[in-house]
Amino acid sequence: MCCVSLLLTSILVSLRAVCGNVLEKSSNVLYDGRAPLTLTADDLDNSNGPYLTCVPFPAQDTHDAHFDFSAVKGQNESASYYTKFQRFALPTPLHNLPFSSEQVLAISIDNTSVFVPGGGPPQLGFRRTELIAQVNKSSSLADSVMEIGTTTFHFSIQADILHPLNYKHEYQIVFIEPSDGTHVFGVQLGSPFTNPTGPLPAPNAHSFKILDHALNVLFSTPFLPLHWHNFAITVDWDNRTLAVAYSLDAAPLKTFKPATPNPTVAAGVSGDFHFGVLKLPLVDPKDTLANQGDVVHHGIQEGTTEALLYSGVFVTKGNK
Repeated sequence: MCCVSLLLTSILVSLRAVCGNVLEKSSNVLYDGRAPLTLTADDLDNSNGPYLTCVPFPAQDTHDAHFDFSAVKGQNESASYYTKFQRFALPTPLHNLPFSSEQVLAISIDNTSVFVPGGGPPQLGFRRTELIAQVNKSSSLADSVMEIGTTTFHFSIQADILHPLNYKHEYQIVFIEPSDGTHVFGVQLGSPFTNPTGPLPAPNAHSFKILDHALNVLFSTPFLPLHWHNFAITVDWDNRTLAVAYSLDAAPLKTFKPATPNPTVAAGVSGDFHFGVLKLPLVDPKDTLANQGDVVHHGIQEGTTEALLYSGVFVTKGNK
């Protein structure tokens, strides 16, 4: 009995230590994009939760109950058509020990994933589904909280082995996008788009590439299946620098790229925090020369169902 009592005491002490650590960390969380265990498909469809998936129509009228379900996804399907809860998948162990506290999200694209931006033509060159960080159904409110001083963007990614990517294409999967369409930082998979098309797939197609605003590769690592890939990208908004930390599964994050200048970002710039799947086309040789360079609206897409798994998405203040 004495041994059992000591064992139980040890377990309780360990749990208290872990829970205390979680609570301590939570005070630094500026945005929590980890899907709560109570989040439902209906919540996804109505932007009830951490993700902006629909926008009021007209956009400035927040009192109108009518919604235009055309955030960054195909316009004719609901958000829950593209984003599923993986009930039997475990989230990254890095942020979910001793117990899972979130649901895994499978974010997918298919041939219906044609985004139609407000006032613009359909983006027929892309196939894209993205979740956008929000506070009170506003991405700009989230931006104002997450993008001041020094903040760290955490996210974990795993391959969906049932819906693999086509590594002949370029994928932009996590990024902060200002209004000019550039990225403060970005995460890329696959073969970078080129015109004319080079040999495919590219040598580094099966690796994550962390890019700065000028598209320089800051860090690269192989995308291994059946593993959670944990990233933490620190942005110093005042000094315009980026740092990259990374680990596999439950291993502690390790800094692979210390604070590095990101000088091509204009001072004071901020943008929406996106994560999901954005698939670029291949050049269609039957297109005109002008259209071959219009990656947004033209090119070859196979229309297959492809997906990535996400967990551990949150933003903290400081460099932790």
